[in-house]
Amino acid sequence: MGGIRVLLLTDKGVETHPVSAVEALMALDSTLIWVDIPECSEEAVTLLTDVLDCHPLAVRDCLQRNRVPRVRVYPHQQLLILHGPERGPSGHVHYIELDQIIGDKYVVTVHGPLNPAVDPAVALRQTEAVRRRLEAGRLRPGTPYELSYAISTALARTLEEFIEELTREVWQLEQRVTGGHMGNPEEFLEELFQARHGLLAVRTMGALGAEVYGRIAALGKRVSTNDLPLVTDIVDQLTRIGALADGEREYLQGVIEFYRARAETKMTIAAERLAVIAVVTLPITALSSIYGMNIIVNGRTHLPQLIAVLIVMAIMSALLLTWAKRRGWW
Repeated sequence: MGGIRVLLLTDKGVETHPVSAVEALMALDSTLIWVDIPECSEEAVTLLTDVLDCHPLAVRDCLQRNRVPRVRVYPHQQLLILHGPERGPSGHVHYIELDQIIGDKYVVTVHGPLNPAVDPAVALRQTEAVRRRLEAGRLRPGTPYELSYAISTALARTLEEFIEELTREVWQLEQRVTGGHMGNPEEFLEELFQARHGLLAVRTMGALGAEVYGRIAALGKRVSTNDLPLVTDIVDQLTRIGALADGEREYLQGVIEFYRARAETKMTIAAERLAVIAVVTLPITALSSIYGMNIIVNGRTHLPQLIAVLIVMAIMSALLLTWAKRRGWW
């Protein structure tokens, strides 16, 4: 995943520095430092603990996998834990963790830990996008919260793109349902439920992320007046993500119910037809089983009786079919 990247953000642009320069950069006045840690290694732990003076619990959370987004508020910094989505096989959605430690002069982003099945480059999508904007001069954050806002906005954009991808699949599934070209029912149901699971996962990420930033907004005294609107905007973005996912999930549920109604109707029709066949054939089968052995034997067949029995069978079949038709069974 690469090494630790240290960026010094100034009015003139972005400067890249080695990890060993972080302590000296922290001593400068009016500085904004961004430390991006692809993987929380021993070097990263030393940097967080000895140089940036991060809270031990924050360092612990960066080392381990956190399955639930959360915010931790410490005297001189805050820890934010958010998740982004990545699709895996068979409809599984990987939760890609992104931790942010926001201090007075710096922002630290820590990625992972990652599932071995996930490409490490996936975890760096948001921070790489923000870095390119910084280097191109399209972004000039003046405070740690402005930088954190850019990173979280990139994550919200990833969530929205994930919903867009799932929505495209939902539309294709809906067209197959309404067109009657569903293929293998088991495979089709699997596709429907995979799409629903993806929407549920991204809805959960957005809703819990909004709760995390809502907690920060509630602690207004820890956020400057200029930065508070940024926090509120992130809450709005993530809340909207949850609403979008909910809307698409309800639409998909309608598609599933439409499919189930159509499948159940087909099964009902098939059962009715089988019932008609049973009604028509069961009395004939009973008659032939009781009387047939007496008119068809190895030595001699009673032809008149055989003809009479066949006529009776035909009349019974006609009467039963007429009765079934009047009942509306076929």
